[in-house]
Amino acid sequence: MGILNLAKLLADYAPQALKENEIKNYFGRKIALDASMCLYQFLIAVRSEGKQLTDASGETTSHLMGIFYRTIRLVENGIKPVYVFDGKPPDMKSGELNKRMEKREEAQKSLEKATEAGDEAEIEKFNRRLVKVTETACGRGSPVVKAGKVYATATEDMDALTFGTNILLRHLTYSEARKMPVQEIHLDLVLNGLDVTLKEFIDLCILLGCDYTDSIKGIGGKKAIELLKKHRSIEAILDNIDKSKFHPPEEWNYEGARKLFEEPEIMDPEKIELKWNDPDEDGLVKFLCGDKQFNEERIRNGAKKLFKARGTSTQGRLDGFFTVLSTNTPKRKVDDKKNTPNKKAKVGGGRGRGKPK
Repeated sequence: MGILNLAKLLADYAPQALKENEIKNYFGRKIALDASMCLYQFLIAVRSEGKQLTDASGETTSHLMGIFYRTIRLVENGIKPVYVFDGKPPDMKSGELNKRMEKREEAQKSLEKATEAGDEAEIEKFNRRLVKVTETACGRGSPVVKAGKVYATATEDMDALTFGTNILLRHLTYSEARKMPVQEIHLDLVLNGLDVTLKEFIDLCILLGCDYTDSIKGIGGKKAIELLKKHRSIEAILDNIDKSKFHPPEEWNYEGARKLFEEPEIMDPEKIELKWNDPDEDGLVKFLCGDKQFNEERIRNGAKKLFKARGTSTQGRLDGFFTVLSTNTPKRKVDDKKNTPNKKAKVGGGRGRGKPK
């Protein structure tokens, strides 16, 4: 789920934090990608189309081909992708996971009814709801890494901001296919636009609704930002709201959710080394063309594209070699009496961006 309605709230209250960009402008950037979400997107697509590729044991493999070609496109655009897989979910997420399980059971029953009735539209709808990214599909999980190793985080989950990523990219992986811009969100501009600290922003996200605890009934986005800016913490809000009108959850563990956002499980940054080696063509063929039953010629051609694209993406960005200064020179003040330029006027410089976590 991420953070409920956070994207809309930012569009309304901190529009300067949202920018549109093209994928080609991330040439030379190291970008962390939400691997589970990428796989989920492909599984949704192939299930709704009913044209799944399967391996010798009957397991769906279409998403593997999707990830293979998506990686080629990213590398051809000069991006250095870092796929990050979900780690072990924290205990606090068990409530959210239980809710999802209940919804899956309801969807399964509805799918069976739709199948009996022969309702194709309903069959497709509930098929999509039953898609699940399994451990087999996405491999081993990894903890969060926060060490400035990449330029940005690419995911549709807005809680990446709550966890502290400095730059969030939405729609990056499918922007070209859908002819839509990449949405770039800067955390520092979010905090500045909302006039909150990071700690206050975390409390706001908990009020809006996150994966780790319930939220106060009756408080939507507009009311949440209003209360947070007035009282500055969940504790102060609880001390001042009318609880007969707004109902906090019983034994509400917002403190636990807050701690998860502030102190997530992370890997030792010193043990993380990101390397982009030449593609292992024979290894790809062995993995994808054996039991997975993909066409060997297509895989070898794809590997050659990766090899060629890697040669291009090793070129550095110009802004890695030069300091870019602002060309916006403030207007020089004019002395009212002498009508001469004010000698104290200065040329402003550009402000650099920090590295994402």
